[in-house]
Amino acid sequence: MRLKSVLLLAVTAALTATFAHAEQLGGPEIRNLITGKTVRLSTPLGISLPLRYGSNGVVAGDISGFSMASMFAPKEEGRWWIDKDRLCQKWPSWYKGRTFCFTISQLDANRISWLRDDGATGTAVIAGRTP
Repeated sequence: MRLKSVLLLAVTAALTATFAHAEQLGGPEIRNLITGKTVRLSTPLGISLPLRYGSNGVVAGDISGFSMASMFAPKEEGRWWIDKDRLCQKWPSWYKGRTFCFTISQLDANRISWLRDDGATGTAVIAGRTP
């Protein structure tokens, strides 16, 4: 029992330290970080969803390489913008066309965490320039 308590305390401390170093980004920083880049969004299914953020405000997603793609539009282009230090995006059919906004924190040079306005959270890797 004592070992479980010690392990739980150690894990909690490690997670707290990780997120304590996360720096919440402002609008201009978010724009500079993602414009022209591919952001690989980690999903609960263990896949990395690539989202390409163009400088023209278009975000392109492509899940055609995944078996679950047949349940959704496999490729889609939506819009992205910055509103009050949050990254917002809207897809024509993904998420039923609903607009979502995200608070973004930088974990390290190429990794971010996000908090969506409905409470969902996750991480992503900034993969580099889009083709």
